[in-house]
Amino acid sequence: MDNASVSYLLKSIALALASVCILSACGDGATSASSSAAASAKLAAAAGSPYGGTPWQLPGTVQAENFDTGGQNVGYFNAANTNQGGQYRSAEGVAIEASTDTGAGYDVGWTTAGEWLNYTVNVTAAGSYTAQVRVASLGQGGSFHFNVDGVSATPKLTVPDTQGWQNWQTVSATISLSAGQHVIQLFMDSAGSGGAVGNFNWFAIGSAAAAPDFGPNVLIFDPSMSSSTIQGRLNTVFNQQQSNQFGAARYALLFKPGSYSVDVNVGFYTQVLGLGNSPDDVNITGAVHAEADWFQGNATQNFWRGAENIAVNPAGGLNRWAVSQGSPLRRMHIRGNLALDDGGWSSGGFLADSKIDGQVQSGGQQQWFTRNSQIGSWSGSNWNMVFAGVDGAPGGVTWPNPPDMILATTPVVREKPFLTIDASGKYSVFVPALGSNGHGTTWASAAAPGQAIAISEFYVAKEGSDTAATINAALGQGKNLILTPGVYHLNDTLRVTRANTVVLGLGLATLAPDNGVVAMSVADVDGVKVAGILFDAGPVSSPILLEVGPSGSAASHAANPTSLHDLFFRVGGAAVGKAAVSLKINSSDVIGDHFWIWRADHSNGVGWTTNTTTNGLIVNGANVTIYGLFVEHFHQYQTLWNGNGGRVYFYQSELPYDVPNQSSWMNGSKNGYASYKVADSVTSHQAWGVGIYCYFSSNNSVKLGSAIEVPAAGLNGAMIHNMTTVSLGGVGEITHVINQYGNSANSAANVVRLGQ
Repeated sequence: MDNASVSYLLKSIALALASVCILSACGDGATSASSSAAASAKLAAAAGSPYGGTPWQLPGTVQAENFDTGGQNVGYFNAANTNQGGQYRSAEGVAIEASTDTGAGYDVGWTTAGEWLNYTVNVTAAGSYTAQVRVASLGQGGSFHFNVDGVSATPKLTVPDTQGWQNWQTVSATISLSAGQHVIQLFMDSAGSGGAVGNFNWFAIGSAAAAPDFGPNVLIFDPSMSSSTIQGRLNTVFNQQQSNQFGAARYALLFKPGSYSVDVNVGFYTQVLGLGNSPDDVNITGAVHAEADWFQGNATQNFWRGAENIAVNPAGGLNRWAVSQGSPLRRMHIRGNLALDDGGWSSGGFLADSKIDGQVQSGGQQQWFTRNSQIGSWSGSNWNMVFAGVDGAPGGVTWPNPPDMILATTPVVREKPFLTIDASGKYSVFVPALGSNGHGTTWASAAAPGQAIAISEFYVAKEGSDTAATINAALGQGKNLILTPGVYHLNDTLRVTRANTVVLGLGLATLAPDNGVVAMSVADVDGVKVAGILFDAGPVSSPILLEVGPSGSAASHAANPTSLHDLFFRVGGAAVGKAAVSLKINSSDVIGDHFWIWRADHSNGVGWTTNTTTNGLIVNGANVTIYGLFVEHFHQYQTLWNGNGGRVYFYQSELPYDVPNQSSWMNGSKNGYASYKVADSVTSHQAWGVGIYCYFSSNNSVKLGSAIEVPAAGLNGAMIHNMTTVSLGGVGEITHVINQYGNSANSAANVVRLGQ
């Protein structure tokens, strides 16, 4: 017998003697293990054996139903001593039922305070580990902890209200284990609101791996931290970022799986991310919200922020996300209502792969795009609301009363990659699989399909220490790329040349070309994913900020397209910026998943001859699909589409405010440049829900001839479906909606709609 076995045998004998004393009162008035939680905690399975005959290996995962043999007071203590669930190990007195959690199998339910389950395990190496426990509860659950060999080894953990006995979340704690054989006991401390502690599916124990160095502007929160500590750090970030519209600070706030009671108020350049595999793995009771208090309830300048992969139990039942462009909600589960305004106007937003249990209240939100989500209901409409693949979208709609565009599915989409952490503390980036003809979320009913890429496969870049040269060197070595929060000044183009490369920005990471270079180029290869980046033009004009595929790209990528997610472009605003074209897509089959392409109309470096541009977006590739396209204020065409087979789901565009006079803005003999231009050579194109607005504040006599221009064959609904033009406050005129059709939007009639 080896030393570890001798040690374990002696420990078992000692615990067995302790259990004899416990069960025979020992002069202290205790008469049974069931009457004393303290006594139960000391009772280890001296006579029990691991279920299946072999100790469970740790690090690893142990199913809750696979507790030790030996029966009541040995392998477990159960107050009812009966299997109410009637499933699996039916002769044992523990309630076991079938589970609908990912992986199916069974779970232990009907748990009450004072009960416990023992598991004989073998730990391969001593260390500090992360214990994750899969739990569920209808109503607020109770508390539990782990004992190791009769000694308390973790603090008490709380089972959150997961909104159902088969709606599962993961809670976690740190546990220290020595090498060798041990008995781990899952002990039920207190009951929840309904009398039960909770349901338990499994627990996983893994090495507490060191977190990657994400730099000082990534704050990582753990459920073992006190709420006051977390709240203090959140408040510090928000107080700095609340009105910091054009500042240089960037933050990512990362929440490990577990439950939190905090108020996450999200300011500029702040991204809030859950690190679970599902939004329900990170549960926040309180709020994850965006307000417009800094601007007296006017949310039309609440830009550049986001929240992803979190479940929110909103205080008072309502979570507010009063935002305009560049502020997505993704993979969110709002267990209540969601408001999209703060009592005033808000101007555009994006919601994807999310579940809203209650009602979405659009209020003063002017336009909004929702795709591949599930909502309880929707109220309100103003100018242009588009729903694609949304379960629960408004029914019985006859556009334009209300102006809601409803599409049952999305033809092809890949969800945005996201950062995750496993039970051992190891980080990875999950890349969702390509989907087609989809509706609803990817995660609510089953685990989302896709691939996890280990963090070791990424180069983690940091502001100040990394340059274009160091980043390109890493890309050239076959690494994927994470851009941590910050502003990266570039003197050379970042070149993405390898198929399937993932480039993921955290905290609105910003690329700023200083000397007129292209900020980033992507080769004409399969499956590149670029996500979460703000491209900010520099003082020397760049020909392009992001180019996807070189000019003349012709390869088909239908089976594995490049996808672009939450990409934002800015010319001016923070300082003088210049760029001829912000985004040019030459590759075919590209999926665009939320763009805001903006020539600044206010703040620094703004003027008709100051932040100079030509176009916002040019698409030359074939079969390009874009969801949620916002393009504003460029000098000529906001969007120029030259490729065949294009599809756009939701378009919002404001024309340049600062046109000095009509003669400065002529397209040959035409007044101005259409916002949405489909080239005359294009034979196939589709766009749904197109809204274009003017506010010619520098000279209100300026007119635009047509908001949309398409080939003659594209009229009468052949290309564009459900169009809206608006003269904001009647300042300036859009004479026609599409080509020579549609009435004028001007001071006499501010809003014009044309359905085709």
